[in-house]
Amino acid sequence: MKIQLTEILKPQGQFWQVRMGHNTVSFRSEMEAKQFVSTLQRRLQAPHHLPQQPSMAV
Repeated sequence: MKIQLTEILKPQGQFWQVRMGHNTVSFRSEMEAKQFVSTLQRRLQAPHHLPQQPSMAV
C-alpha cells in the first residue's frame, strides 16, 4: 500500500494529510501524522494469518 504524507497550507492554517490509496486522514501536526504512518506501517508489515476454510466432505 502506498502511503503519502503531505503538508497542506490553507487560510485556516496548516495541517497534514496522510493518503492511503483513495483514503485520506488529516492531522493538526506533523508529529501526529508521522505517528499514524508509523503505526499503520507496523500493522501492515505484521504477520497476518488467514483463517482456513473447512474442507467439504462428500
